Amino acid sequence: MEAVLNEWIWRHDLWLPPGIHWEDIQVDPEQGHVPRPRDLTYTVPLAFAFIACRYVFERVVAVRLSRLLGVRDRVRVRAYYNPKLEMYYKHNCQEPSQNDVLSLSTQCGLSQRKVETWFRRRRNQDRPNNTKKFCEATWRFLFYFVSFIAGLNSLVKTPWFWDQRECWRGYPNQPVSDAQYWYYTFEMGFYLSLLLCVSVDVKRKDFKEQVIHHVATIFLISFSYCANYVRVGTLVMLLHDSSDFFLESAKMFHYAGLTCICDTLFVIFAVVFLFSRLVVFPFRVVYTTLFMSMDFFKPFFGYYFFNALLLVLQALHIFWAYIILRMVYKFVFAGKVAKDDRSDEESEGDNEEELEDERDGENREQRKDSINSKLSSLANNCVLNNLTNQGNINSRLPKAR
Repeated sequence: MEAVLNEWIWRHDLWLPPGIHWEDIQVDPEQGHVPRPRDLTYTVPLAFAFIACRYVFERVVAVRLSRLLGVRDRVRVRAYYNPKLEMYYKHNCQEPSQNDVLSLSTQCGLSQRKVETWFRRRRNQDRPNNTKKFCEATWRFLFYFVSFIAGLNSLVKTPWFWDQRECWRGYPNQPVSDAQYWYYTFEMGFYLSLLLCVSVDVKRKDFKEQVIHHVATIFLISFSYCANYVRVGTLVMLLHDSSDFFLESAKMFHYAGLTCICDTLFVIFAVVFLFSRLVVFPFRVVYTTLFMSMDFFKPFFGYYFFNALLLVLQALHIFWAYIILRMVYKFVFAGKVAKDDRSDEESEGDNEEELEDERDGENREQRKDSINSKLSSLANNCVLNNLTNQGNINSRLPKAR
């Protein structure tokens, strides 16, 4: 298998500068080792280990932490069991068309309004509660924070952390240390676990962008390691982790209802995100891969492929920056962050449906109060009439005697 990959995929004329072969890469064994594609095979079992650890962490640690912080789940009206509607909901569609609603109302003997209400409540039952969202944010916060501290500690002493030209000096004969290897392995294993769990996680507005981001990140990590772009890759991963743990911590306090702390962390996240993704990433990292690298070798296929992945990430950064700036605008003029437009809330249709369901509940309560008040008024009138009639009877008794 390795021979086939080396012949058809990992060809030296594709991934290495012109005139250099894989056999020509020599490094000092005391400083590190030469990166090979087989080194990344450990990321697959590591991804499943992350999923198992996450399962235990969310149910043992995150749930208890959510209770300590006072996370409350919204009480939703449950849909009563209807076998025909339930079968249609699970096997056909969760949002039936108007014709389907008419057909279902005829089959079940219900009005169209009741069928629409049933589907709305049934969809709300499947929506994740605040505790689930809090647990997911806590797990991501833990990883991003630990990864950022570990990555910063391993890179702050390297020369390419301060001077990006050192990323290419001596390329591709650059040794990979054990710290850099494990940094790569854990990052790729974590993003593999996120990609595997994307179907069961909370579905957010930027679901498609998140999937593209995970896929591009996995390709970027794996390719940069195999082609020995490790120095640039570590800088990219560090920049991404620098702002993500602020976002996840802001989400945690948002679900806990601690608005003041949430808004403060969101402002810090916005500043760090905009500076790292729109200033440092394009003008330091992308600039050095596009222009500084050509001072050391001529462009080749791997050069274009690597920069294309970086530009895809930059396009996603611009998309998220637009959403964050819109939230900052709301924060400045409204005084608070209304909701996490980047990746926290579900679709607006579901929110409107839930609000409509709540309004239906309020209307029912109002109707009950109105009926109770009318009954009370009617009862009072009956009592007054009885008392009046009793008085009239008493006044006529002497005459009768």
